[in-house]
Amino acid sequence: MEQGEIDAGIQHYYSNVFDEDARLTTRSAQSALEFIRVQELVGDRIGAGSKVVDIGGATGIHAAPLAAAGHEVTLVDPVEEQVAKAQRHGTFPAEVGDARQLRFADDSFDVALLFGPLYHLRTPEDRLKALREAARVVVPGGWVFAAAIPRFIHHAAVSLGREAPNPYPAAWIELLESGTPIPGGRFPAGHLHTAEELQTELTTAGLTAIELHAIEGPAGFALEQLPSDEDLLQAALTLVRRTGHLKAIRDLTTHLMAIGRTPSPTTP
Repeated sequence: MEQGEIDAGIQHYYSNVFDEDARLTTRSAQSALEFIRVQELVGDRIGAGSKVVDIGGATGIHAAPLAAAGHEVTLVDPVEEQVAKAQRHGTFPAEVGDARQLRFADDSFDVALLFGPLYHLRTPEDRLKALREAARVVVPGGWVFAAAIPRFIHHAAVSLGREAPNPYPAAWIELLESGTPIPGGRFPAGHLHTAEELQTELTTAGLTAIELHAIEGPAGFALEQLPSDEDLLQAALTLVRRTGHLKAIRDLTTHLMAIGRTPSPTTP
């Protein structure tokens, strides 16, 4: 799909088809795993009372606890219905906006969260626009957190549990080779990453000190199929905390997170 079709698909999908709020709260055992990991990966790094812009922040699932922890949060999302739900929290402002063109001045925030835009943007140029916009509005030495969907887990979702087709579908090969989403799915995906590609995009956007972490880790794919279970949640958290930074292992996750810093001024 071209980007205009994806943009229209985003509006329809998140307004009429899929409940993103439920996905991050009650839909499966994976919900709590993703939520806890995002909050700890962000919360363990940013300073107290940080100014945070949550770009693609949906209904405010991550913005609300950050605001409750004392951070000054502003949420931006392209879907009006999701922004309206985010506004109901009442603890942070939420507005409609596009990750590729933010209205904020340079150096307006200490932290930018980019959880969603990158896997909805088809071209490297658009993804770099979003990353550069996030970096632009963050102060020198500030934090940018960006999420991506690994192409290998998406391939597993469509290919496992069935006989391998012969010949192997060209669309599956293209997914693995270039990150092009398989046509025909409901989810309006634009691109699916490898960890190395995600790191390259952050570097190209000018970010430094980049870390890469699995959010859910190897157990996330399984927990999406199960109801909430505290014992499984704690086991999955232990596993991802110990292995989520390891090369290759970090791609075996439902979502990847890249963490970078905006360049600090050089000291004469």
